[in-house]
Amino acid sequence: MSKYQTYLIFGAPGSGKGTQGRVLGKVPGYYHCACGDVFRALDLRTPLGQQFLEYSSRGELVPDEITVKLWKIRIDQSVESHAFHPDHDFLVLDGIPRNVHQAQMLEDTVRVRKIFHLSCPDRSKLVERLKRRALRDNRFDDANEEVIKHRLDTYEQESRPLLEYYGENMIEHIDATQSPVDVLGRIVDVLTADRRNHFGEEGFSAVT
Repeated sequence: MSKYQTYLIFGAPGSGKGTQGRVLGKVPGYYHCACGDVFRALDLRTPLGQQFLEYSSRGELVPDEITVKLWKIRIDQSVESHAFHPDHDFLVLDGIPRNVHQAQMLEDTVRVRKIFHLSCPDRSKLVERLKRRALRDNRFDDANEEVIKHRLDTYEQESRPLLEYYGENMIEHIDATQSPVDVLGRIVDVLTADRRNHFGEEGFSAVT
């Protein structure tokens, strides 16, 4: 199977991954897929949907095998509906892979070109961002500081090791405390340079 040319938007909860991913997804030639959107669009009447519900209703993380399977179904549907054109679109992911095991499971499907690490060492700023977002979206349980700290701890233990897994040469570190426009500007600069390099490769296609 050919691999999708892919960029990862990576960072702790509250770092702005979704904001950047949604903007990039509106740019022709880029298709954004967030793991959270995959879950929200799931038909809970299906066997796979029931499996997802079994874990989410208990507040547990969905197992990697189910997460990756759901993601692959969503991507296949996007190709079939012509929302995602893998022959000339680049894939932009956020929220997946969530850990090293998921990254290994996706190795036969995606070719990661670059990881945009939205870095925010000051945890208090992330906590404030998450509180504001929870109140704005009427998700009052998520505004609880203990819940937020648990999510950030989970990120440190589960997700952050992905940076070491992919290696420093794959990572573009970006200060997430900048304005969203400044963060986007840096991402676009890197994407533009990488796209030029890619167009220069023999037999250009967004799938190799």
